[in-house]
Amino acid sequence: MAKTGVFDSDPTVMGKATELKRELQRLIDAIIDDDNCSTDTIDHAKEIISALKELKLRKRSRSSNRYENLICPDEFRCPLSRELMRDPVVVSTGETYDRPFIHKWLRSGNRTCPRTQQVLSHTNLTPNHLIREMISQWCTSRGIELQDRVRVHCLDDDVITEADRDRFLTLIENMSMTIPEQKAAAKELRMLTKRMPSFRALFGESLDAISLLLSPLCGDKSQSSVHADLQEDVITTLLNLSIHDNNKKLVAETPNVIPLLKEALRSGTMETRSNAAAALFTLSALDSNKALIGKSGALKPLIDLLDEGHPLSMKDAASAIFNLCILHENKARAVRDGAVRVLLKKIMNQMHVDELLAILAMLSSHQKAVEEIGELGAVPSLFRIIRESSCSRNKENCIVIIHAICLYDRTKWKDMKEEEKWYRTISELAQNGTSRAKRKASGILERLNRAVNMTHTA
Repeated sequence: MAKTGVFDSDPTVMGKATELKRELQRLIDAIIDDDNCSTDTIDHAKEIISALKELKLRKRSRSSNRYENLICPDEFRCPLSRELMRDPVVVSTGETYDRPFIHKWLRSGNRTCPRTQQVLSHTNLTPNHLIREMISQWCTSRGIELQDRVRVHCLDDDVITEADRDRFLTLIENMSMTIPEQKAAAKELRMLTKRMPSFRALFGESLDAISLLLSPLCGDKSQSSVHADLQEDVITTLLNLSIHDNNKKLVAETPNVIPLLKEALRSGTMETRSNAAAALFTLSALDSNKALIGKSGALKPLIDLLDEGHPLSMKDAASAIFNLCILHENKARAVRDGAVRVLLKKIMNQMHVDELLAILAMLSSHQKAVEEIGELGAVPSLFRIIRESSCSRNKENCIVIIHAICLYDRTKWKDMKEEEKWYRTISELAQNGTSRAKRKASGILERLNRAVNMTHTA
C-alpha cells in the first residue's frame, strides 16, 4: 500500500525533524534572552533551519511524485489547503474542512467561515463521518493508505519544555514589578501566547497567573493613568488565551477579566478596543460565559463601539454581539441598549450588511425589537435589499425580519401589499429563496391573502 507522506511513514525522519525543532527552539530562546549571544549560536540556528527546509522539500518531492497522476474530486479537497482531507470536520455554517487547517484558521483568531464569510455561531468542530468514509473508499480503490495526520500536525505545538515553564513564571512575576518590567513582560507574553498555542495552556496550570497578568490594570489605577501600550498588550494576551478552548471558562470567571475587557471597549488604542471585543467573542462560545458577559453590561459598550463605525473594530464588535444574542436574555439587553437603531443605521449605510442583518434577524424574535424596527421605517429598505442583493443569506434575513413585523404590526401590511403588487418580491422569494426564506415569504403571503379575503367577506 502506498504511503501519504515521508514524515508519516518514516519514524526516523519524523524523529529527526522533532529533534531539530527542539534544538532550534533552544537556540532561539538563547538568542532572544542573551543580548551578547555569539554569532556561532546564530549560525547554528541558520544551519538547523536549512536542515528542516531540506526535510520539508524532500517530503514534498516524494509526495508529489507519488500522487501527481491522481485527480482528487473537489468535494474531497479542503477549501483552505486544496489538498485531500485527512480528517474532515464541519463548522457551524455546515461547510467541511480538514481539521488541521480549520483549526489553524480559528487558532489565528478568525471567527468567520472561510468559504461563506459568515460569522460562526460557535467554534466546535464536528467530524464529517460521511465524507471521511467516501474519501476512505476512494483511497482504497486507488491503493492509497490514508494516514491520520492530525496528531502529527499538532505534535510540535504541544511541546513545552522546562525552560518554557521557567520563562513563563518569570514573566508572570515581572507583571508585578516596575513599569518598564511590566511592559517588557506583557509584550513578550503577548507574542508567546500568539506564536505558541501550548503557551496559552500554561495559564491554566497556575491558579493566579491570569490575575497576575491583569495586575497592572487593577487596583487603585484609573484607566487614564494606565500606559496605552501596556493595556494593549495585556488585553491582547487575554484574547490569545481565550482562543484556547480549555481556558474559556477559567478566563471568563477570573475576577476583573470581564470588567477590564468592558472598560477596554471604551478606552485605549483602537486595537485595544477591537481586541477586547474579539476576546468577548471567543469567550462567549460557552453558554455560561454568554450569561456572565451579558449580565456584566458589556453589550452597551459593544454596541457603542459598533456605532462609532471604525473599520478596525466593527467586525469584532458585531461578532461579539451576534454570539452573545444567541442567548435569549441577552436579546432583551441588546434591544434595551440601543442595538436596533445602530444596526439599521449601519445597514442603511451599507456597512457590514451581511453580519448586521444576521444580528437584526436574530433580534427580530423579540417583540420590542420588532416594534422599533417598524417605528424606524425599515420595511421599504429591507425590501430594497431583497431586490438588489445577490446574497441569498441576506435575502433570507430580510424576509425573516419582515415576517416578524407582519406578525406583530398590522400597520405595515399596506407597505407589504404595495411591494408585492409592484415588484412581487415576496412571491419571488416564496418560489426561489432558501428553504427558510420560502417558509417566511409564504407565511407573509398567506397572512396578507387571508386579510384580503376577510375584507371581501365583510
